[in-house]
Amino acid sequence: MDQSLSSGRGHVSVLSCFPPSVGRDVAVAVVKSLRAGLGNPDTRSLLRTDRQVKWTMEVLCYGLTLPLDGDTVKLCVDVYTDWLMVLVSPRDSIPPPISREPNLYAQKILRSLYSLFLSRSDQVSPVYMSLCQQVLCAVQLLARDSAVMSRDTWETLLNFLLCINHTMLATGGVSEQLSHLSMAVLFEVWLLSCSRCFPSRSLWQTGQQMLSSCRHQGAVVEQWSRVIAALTSRLLLLTFGPSFPHFKVPDEDAALIPEDMDEHRVPQTWFRFLHLLSNPVDLSRLVVVGSTPSSREEASRGDNQLPNIFFRAMRGVSTLVDAFLGVTVVNKEPTEQLLPNTGLTTRIHFRDRLPSLGVAVTRSPFKDRHPSHGISRPRSGSAPPIPVNILSLPIAPPSTTSPPPHNKRLKPVNVSKATSKPLAASSSPHHWKSSSHPPPSQPPLCSSPRPSPSPLRCNVDSLLHLFGDWLFDAALFNRDSGLPTGHGDVTVMSARWAAGRAEACGTLCRIFTCKKTAEDILSVYLSRFYLVLLQGLQVSEEVCSPVLASILLNSTCLFCCDLKGVNLLLPSFISAVEKVLLDRDLLRFKSFVSPVDLRRASIQVLLTMLPLPLQFGSVRSEVILDGRFNGDDVTGGSFLSLKHRLIGVLTGALQTETDTSNTQIILAAMLNLVQDSALIKAAGQTQQETESQQGGASRPRWTGGTSGPSANRWTRGTGAVQSDAAGILWVWFVHLLTQRLTAQWRNDSAVCLSALEVLGGLAKVEVSVEESERRRAVTSVCCYIVFQCSRPPPLHSRDLHSIIVAAFYCLNVWLTQHPTLLDHQECLLEVLEIVELGISGSKSRQEQEVRCKETKELNPASLRVKEAAEATLSCVMQVSGAFPSLGGLLGEDALIGRSTLSDSSMKNFRYFVVDRSVILAMLEQPQGPEQAPCPSLTVLIRGPSGCHTWTLQLHLQPREGRTETQQTLIPEQHDVAQEDAGIRCSVKHQLFPENIDRVASVKADLSIPALHETVTEEVQQQLDRLQAALKRQRQVEARPQVSGRSVVMKTCRPPHPITNFQTARLFLSHLGLLTPETLKSPGTSGVPAQLVSLDSSLPGFSEDLRRLDQLPSRNCDSAFIFYMRAGQRTAAEILRNVEFSCSVQSHFLDFLWSLGRPVEVGRLRQEGGFNTNSSEFPAVLGDSGGGVFNGERFVLMYTDALTEITFIVPSSSHTADLSKSPEEAEPPTGVPSNLQSPFEPSRDSAPEPPTSPVEDMKFFRFELSSVGSESKLLIVWVERFEDIENFPLSDLLSGTKTETPTSVSNVQLIFVHPLKTGLYRIRFIGNTTSKFSSVVPLVNGSVVSKRSLGFLVRETVINCCQRRRLESDSAPPSHVRRKHMINNIILRYRSRRSEPAFYAALFQDP
Repeated sequence: MDQSLSSGRGHVSVLSCFPPSVGRDVAVAVVKSLRAGLGNPDTRSLLRTDRQVKWTMEVLCYGLTLPLDGDTVKLCVDVYTDWLMVLVSPRDSIPPPISREPNLYAQKILRSLYSLFLSRSDQVSPVYMSLCQQVLCAVQLLARDSAVMSRDTWETLLNFLLCINHTMLATGGVSEQLSHLSMAVLFEVWLLSCSRCFPSRSLWQTGQQMLSSCRHQGAVVEQWSRVIAALTSRLLLLTFGPSFPHFKVPDEDAALIPEDMDEHRVPQTWFRFLHLLSNPVDLSRLVVVGSTPSSREEASRGDNQLPNIFFRAMRGVSTLVDAFLGVTVVNKEPTEQLLPNTGLTTRIHFRDRLPSLGVAVTRSPFKDRHPSHGISRPRSGSAPPIPVNILSLPIAPPSTTSPPPHNKRLKPVNVSKATSKPLAASSSPHHWKSSSHPPPSQPPLCSSPRPSPSPLRCNVDSLLHLFGDWLFDAALFNRDSGLPTGHGDVTVMSARWAAGRAEACGTLCRIFTCKKTAEDILSVYLSRFYLVLLQGLQVSEEVCSPVLASILLNSTCLFCCDLKGVNLLLPSFISAVEKVLLDRDLLRFKSFVSPVDLRRASIQVLLTMLPLPLQFGSVRSEVILDGRFNGDDVTGGSFLSLKHRLIGVLTGALQTETDTSNTQIILAAMLNLVQDSALIKAAGQTQQETESQQGGASRPRWTGGTSGPSANRWTRGTGAVQSDAAGILWVWFVHLLTQRLTAQWRNDSAVCLSALEVLGGLAKVEVSVEESERRRAVTSVCCYIVFQCSRPPPLHSRDLHSIIVAAFYCLNVWLTQHPTLLDHQECLLEVLEIVELGISGSKSRQEQEVRCKETKELNPASLRVKEAAEATLSCVMQVSGAFPSLGGLLGEDALIGRSTLSDSSMKNFRYFVVDRSVILAMLEQPQGPEQAPCPSLTVLIRGPSGCHTWTLQLHLQPREGRTETQQTLIPEQHDVAQEDAGIRCSVKHQLFPENIDRVASVKADLSIPALHETVTEEVQQQLDRLQAALKRQRQVEARPQVSGRSVVMKTCRPPHPITNFQTARLFLSHLGLLTPETLKSPGTSGVPAQLVSLDSSLPGFSEDLRRLDQLPSRNCDSAFIFYMRAGQRTAAEILRNVEFSCSVQSHFLDFLWSLGRPVEVGRLRQEGGFNTNSSEFPAVLGDSGGGVFNGERFVLMYTDALTEITFIVPSSSHTADLSKSPEEAEPPTGVPSNLQSPFEPSRDSAPEPPTSPVEDMKFFRFELSSVGSESKLLIVWVERFEDIENFPLSDLLSGTKTETPTSVSNVQLIFVHPLKTGLYRIRFIGNTTSKFSSVVPLVNGSVVSKRSLGFLVRETVINCCQRRRLESDSAPPSHVRRKHMINNIILRYRSRRSEPAFYAALFQDP
């Protein structure tokens, strides 16, 4: 390698032939004479001829080999570095021969300077380090600034750097700082040569040999990683263009690449630099790495750093892979280190995971041009860096130049925050020393979430062509190969190399999980990758924990990438996930990875595996292995046989998990699994499941099963799940949720909210369970509400009240889905007590004390809680059991049109308000001639819970006794009395029974005194008048007999039946509302009485009633559905997809069908709003790809007792004018009630001309959700998963005319991607800043079946909108909005008449 330097013995002086004292004296005398010309450019050199210069150089060459006890060596270095500057800036102080032939003499000087770096006893002293650094800085400056260097000089310069690095690194003994600096200068000069004078092939080979022989040194790998990262950043910019994510490197590293390097040379330089180290995996092969004496010595040491260096090399390769995938990171700021022995401040990059590196740079004559050297680059998502201390080096002698005053500060290290918890290893500071290494420990794994890969990334095969050999060799590293004879503990040796192997396995997993949708991968790569996973996922006692953790951390989406044959790995992954999720402490993993992040990754892997057993059922699979990785040669079984293990892992993970986010993901998976199982049972597939289990019992089971007591603990009793999966699973999960909701989770608001949402979803799952199980769930929710409301006042907050409101909503879901619960008296009583607690703040019945409700003081937890309790009461009284029989609204106009009244009879309505919350519109119906005369009344009841129409009739007979003609009970009238009709009997009238006289009297009979005993004077006068009247009457009755004349007396007849009833008065009287107490104001200012009449003659009354009718009574939400074909980027293309069915997949149309029913939009709200007699989905769809549901004529609607969701599929065909207000222009052929925001101000009526390229998508409106116009929810079907990054969200939002602009942060997106397995991959993007942002059941990374896709999407939409309502103050629930509107109507149209006038009006026609 050093033949070029040895030719002509340029580094051997002639003075070496003389005794040492002679050579030393000559050298000292000569350099003292040359000292005067140093630093003074105007001084003429004493050397004028070539001979003089050559003789002097012989002396200087010998002086470089002298001991460092004097200034001779330093002066020799000063002279040579001064003469080298002839190639940069010639001056008079340089000898003329050197100025005439600078390249020739520069080559000779470089050969002579090699003598300085030869091995010597004092090479660890600060003086020696300072001299070496001075030479390196001069060489660096020469390469940077010289414009006249010839190719021979470049070759000599590179050979010089190669030789001195080989000498220092191969022999060892030099400081680590000097090693880093020499390697940094070598690579920088090499890059400059690639730009100006590309090195020859032989020089590249020499460099590869030198670096391969020295790669056991940490400086080589670190500096190589730094340079190759900077080259990769430049290469990616040239190859993929500026649209590709920029691979950010430190500015110091980026400056290493010359700006003027030709674009064609960058790929050549990058590829050659990549292979300068040869195969980094050779570091783990002791036979290869120990080919040199120094490396053999290093490898034989017990505390060698080869495993750590191997890890650094694989970490560098991993960084390059991330760069090619488009996963970029932001590097930390460089740290300024002050070296106490030199006084020079240099900017150094320290890798946060490698605390054994540093660089010492001394001041040189070229300090102003000295470059700053970076050492390492931190990676994406790394753990918090370890604090850095000043390097502990010996203090410089007094003669050393003191540092400038302004450099005597040490800037603090910039420590970035990480998402995971800090590791215990980084809690204490480390004192770094160059002479020793810290004890080796397992480097922390990168466990924080990574950014999504770029859609422009290269193919998997291309990356594997570049890095596959290294990664596969490292991942399949045999722990027994190359071990020295007699090595004791093989397991410990394997653990030392586990970090590099884990990095390689994780990198391979990231490569394969970044596979594009339609991409094919070579089978040889897939087979080797699966072999890596099978080896790394073993869960035996000697399992390599870092490898297992790295695979799980980087394989979260492995089962949803459509990799061929990946489902064969399902048993191995189940075993690995069991080992992590069923271990509460994870003691084997805590030292190098965050347990929370590891458990989250395992849960996400579990989330992708859950649908597989039900999807493939009895499909069998066999894996043939060579027996090295497991005990069985052949393993096989059906997918369905793994279902009980997955359920056991899921339930076990729920009981061992303590992190909030992880628990929410598990809850989402539970609802997904139960719904899928229930739908399979409903479809009649349980027989197939039973048969497959019986057939699989005789076959060998999957390998990798959990063994030991922990496995028996969590899989106990799971065999019964397979027989009746849906029902038993439902009961099991409900028990778990309710138990932990009222115990462990009750203080975690985020988990409680998700648990309540899952409980509400389980209430909608149709399974056959006992009624007592459902009552138990309702009881648990009630107990949870009691606990939260009973917290002390200091603990009450908005978040707490939001959880209580969510619990009431969950209770409403259960009562509406299962109305028979209210038939049970105890359940009904419990629900009503909870309602009372929410409204008043306490229960009337508390332990032994019972308080009347009239005496209680209303003190609810908050107004929101009170309103939620009122909604539950309304649900109990009106909604539960009444849906879907609740019809549409019949307004006054409709009632008049359907009655015998004319249009002018509108004023016959009487309007009253009861309890300040219900508006009664009473229409007194006249009776026709064919109708029986009976009181009849039609009442429109407008309240917070909605508007209902009732027709009332008063009958004096029960329903069973009425005739069909409803004849009156009054007998017919006769003109003549018939005195002789019937039989006359003499009857003796008595006031008391006949036997009263025979009963013996007792003292009790005397308790009532006789009349004459209590008569007063006033009463006696009344009695006298009464007796006189009776006497006169007897005389009148006896008069006909006295006169002898016959008098005919007429029979008393009732009057004619009336046909005009004051039914409004009768109705209010029967309700007990016509009392003085109900008509009087309670005395509070502004609070009306219990019964108030409204003046319908005031202007605007009918318009306000119409607005009240337009307010929905249920939670009305909307979502928009888009279809994105492969490769599309613009909004116009996406909107055109749904025009025809040939442009969309058939599964997309099935998905639309599962969301809701087609509903035709009515033109007038008063006519019913929606025509419920909608056509079937195929008939409405026709040849459309879903665009027929764009809101112009049809929408998709899902309704239940509490929710109304409108799904709109925007298309480019409907371009309705959105600039007009609803009053000035009809909505697009009738907008549904939930599609018109009541709080939105009217828009200008003048249409705006089209001015944007998105004119063809102005038809749809995003402000239609009751959550508020600023909140949007989009469902996007994507054919290619990587196109999600190119979804034109901003264009779609800007294409709408909304009064309040919508920001991207207020938009929630649900992306649905179909997989080849028939499953669907979900990506959810929402607002991550909110505490309640994790919405279930569809979480990011979910994989669901086609059966449950529609149900889960609807539930996610409902929960998203419900959470928005909980967080927003401007979007109250529907019943609250109606209540506020009713209060406004009362205040505006209240009748001010007096009480007598009120009664008088009741007896008059309206």
